[in-house]
Amino acid sequence: MNHSTQEAMGLDPDTLRDELFELWNRKDLQTLSLVALQGFSKLPEPLEALLTILEGCPGRQKGRSHTLGYHILMEFQKWLKENPQVNLSSFAAEQALALQQRALSLLIDTQPSFVDSLLNIYELNSLDPSILRLHIMRLQALNCYKEAAVLSVKLKLQEELNMEEMCVPLILQDKLPLAESFVTGHNHLEKQLVTLLDSWCHPDFSVGEISKQFPLLSLSKHCTSQIQPKMLTKHVLRLAEKFKIDQGLCPNALHKRRLDSLRFLMYKRFVEKTMTEENWSDHVQYVVAGDLELQIHLVEMLVKYSGLQKASQWSLRYSVPRNRLPCGVWETQQSLQPDLQQIGQSDSSQTEEWVPSQSHCQKFYQVPLTKDKVHFVDTPEALQRCRGIVLKEGGIVGVDMEWQPTFGCISTQQVALIQLAVSSQVFLLDLCASGFCQHPETLSFIRDLFSARNVLKLGYGMSGDLKCLVATWHQLLVEPLKMDGMLDLLGIHQKIMRGKAHRTQNGPRSGVLVGEDSAEKGLSLLVQQVLGRPLDKTEQMSNWEKRPLRISQIRYAVADAYCLLDVYSALSSNPANFGLPADLRSISLSQSEKSKDQKRKEKQDKQMKQALGKEECQGAQRASPPRSDTEKGLLCGEKPSEDSPPLPPQQLRGLGRYLRCLGVDVVMLENNDDHRVAAKLAQAEGRVILTCGQPFQSLRSQVGEGRCLSLDCSEKARDQAVRVLKHFNIQPTPSDIFSRCQACNSDQYVAVPREDMARMLKQKGLLEEQITDQTLQESHQQEEEKLGDILTPGVTPELPRYALQCRWAPLSGLDPNTLTFPGGAPIQLHAVPPGLLPRIPLFYVCTRCGKVFWEGSHFGRVLSMFQEVLHITDEDTESAAGPSTSAQQN
Repeated sequence: MNHSTQEAMGLDPDTLRDELFELWNRKDLQTLSLVALQGFSKLPEPLEALLTILEGCPGRQKGRSHTLGYHILMEFQKWLKENPQVNLSSFAAEQALALQQRALSLLIDTQPSFVDSLLNIYELNSLDPSILRLHIMRLQALNCYKEAAVLSVKLKLQEELNMEEMCVPLILQDKLPLAESFVTGHNHLEKQLVTLLDSWCHPDFSVGEISKQFPLLSLSKHCTSQIQPKMLTKHVLRLAEKFKIDQGLCPNALHKRRLDSLRFLMYKRFVEKTMTEENWSDHVQYVVAGDLELQIHLVEMLVKYSGLQKASQWSLRYSVPRNRLPCGVWETQQSLQPDLQQIGQSDSSQTEEWVPSQSHCQKFYQVPLTKDKVHFVDTPEALQRCRGIVLKEGGIVGVDMEWQPTFGCISTQQVALIQLAVSSQVFLLDLCASGFCQHPETLSFIRDLFSARNVLKLGYGMSGDLKCLVATWHQLLVEPLKMDGMLDLLGIHQKIMRGKAHRTQNGPRSGVLVGEDSAEKGLSLLVQQVLGRPLDKTEQMSNWEKRPLRISQIRYAVADAYCLLDVYSALSSNPANFGLPADLRSISLSQSEKSKDQKRKEKQDKQMKQALGKEECQGAQRASPPRSDTEKGLLCGEKPSEDSPPLPPQQLRGLGRYLRCLGVDVVMLENNDDHRVAAKLAQAEGRVILTCGQPFQSLRSQVGEGRCLSLDCSEKARDQAVRVLKHFNIQPTPSDIFSRCQACNSDQYVAVPREDMARMLKQKGLLEEQITDQTLQESHQQEEEKLGDILTPGVTPELPRYALQCRWAPLSGLDPNTLTFPGGAPIQLHAVPPGLLPRIPLFYVCTRCGKVFWEGSHFGRVLSMFQEVLHITDEDTESAAGPSTSAQQN
């Protein structure tokens, strides 16, 4: 064929593709762009030729923008803008349909620009829905579930497809956000998704049964680990709020959330002991409500945490059926005196004194006001008096708010009380008073207060307060509050803490540092650091909607607002002493801007931690100041030389439960902690941080070179632990195994003989009648006969092999009535199966958290798992062949 004939027919698409492919391989993108634009004009049928070129391009897109096909398509888009006459209308209907189907077959990609370009060029939205639906089904058959979902949303096919068939594979692959996008805007699909996820919150749900429906779908352990009740409950309630769906459609998630709340309340009242009986009782009634199963759970928990009498009283209150009562509760009911059958409700609102006890005054911050300086505002007339004082120009007002805790069953609560403190008095706006919240003057006052430029408003973490204000007055959604003259002391506190963290190594210091002898946090910690005493937070989780408020509640509410004035006064009078600039307001603006970025970062970190799992998230270790080359290498994160002497595990604080198994002292962050917590701990306590993924760069910059070690996120926790031990040349011995509590990291235990354990189980009503004292005595004799010469008659069994690596407390330190340790932790007796008693002569209990351990098979498994890093002697080998003395976690 001669040259003139070729020109008449136009440029061959294959020739253009080959030329572009050569330029692509040479990475000459500038020339590629020029040749493509010139070549498109020479093609006889550009739309048909483009498909031929794309079909012949090597490789698949799979979401990548750096491919030849992607670049050609983007260049064609540019060319089309200069040649708008090129479109499908110039083709016959059958030809246009054929081109559209060819274009559709290329859509197995999720790169947005690539997909959008093909959709627009070939007008794929105009295709018959049955053709589009068939293509989506083809993608699903190819296990391209993500691609199918993205394309179906772009083509607006949701109504044509089955929600479960589309969304279940996505959820199984940890792509719930994509499933959300699929249903968003389609009310009945939104309800179907929420109902589906709620059904997965049922105790009988099995992810294995669901995954069988998709046999070709490859699921990682991480993906399946995300499908568990706690995470699902969180998603169900979040989506119900997002889609404005009645929570009545989420019975399983609500039940799970309320059950978790009940467990939390039991912990706060009976373990942590930071909640008053009255507050606990109010919250329990709110959480349990009319749910019989929750009422039964409450009675069962009370048997374990408190005793039969309290369990009996609550079982009578809720009339729990006899056949659902735990062992011993019915009998205790019958023996209760009439005056004990009702749960006493003390009316302390009338009997409390405004001035607390001397010990309370010495321990906590006190407001320097008498009771007559505290004014309740619950009418328009009282509000007018309040307005005249609070809105005086040049004034300073401490602002705080209280609301009823709902334990996650409702995401944002309505404000019950607003506290406004000025120099000589405090006003309490009672939004629960009849008609007061709805009165137009009340909202008008709130708008004037927050917008008053010449009135300085002090708060602490005010973003939460503002969200609750919006939930209280929906008018604020339409016309938001105008904010002026605000100072959030949270930003100032963060700056103080950053400054303190840098000064932790420099001699004596005033104030209390995070991680050093202080359980305080938030505003209470700031008050302690600046004013010397913390806030009393006992009433923080009160029923703030119940009237009348108790004196202790009023005192707490007043202190929370008034302390802001005292803190601001102290900081303003000597800012340099706290490492602050003279103008405290300058901190607020920069900090508020930073907080937005920080929140984004915290969300990313949280997702990363959830992806890695608790055992693989960052931990921290303590290293002593350098005293030798070996220890200097350990401190700086450099790998010690091979001829360095091996170190005992107690010199390294490390990663997760596996390292705790081997005697390493480990701090594990919670899922809701951000990585600044790790940095502060490392700085304050001389720790080295172990982390995975993105937080490494940020953490390394905060703690200095060599104080942060990055691990491979893809490795299993066991392999990460081995890598850390080898990196620092740590050689644990079998005696180190289980020398630390895997639950709380303590190294102090108490040994509890079988007979004492049986007595305690009986005391708590947890021991079945079948296991008698005679049974235990026979078991003891059989144990002695079995051990022969190892134990002489009447001698308590030996302590475990790790005894020398632990601290051992005497059993006499245990409170015989409450069965709690001096630190307040009760023995977790409910986790001890009574059937173990005939077989186990000695139990080991952690004195910090109360967890119970006993001899079992764990030791052999750990020994086998970490034999490559353990230092095992002949003596260890011989003892391992003898009677097992390993600790089995309950």
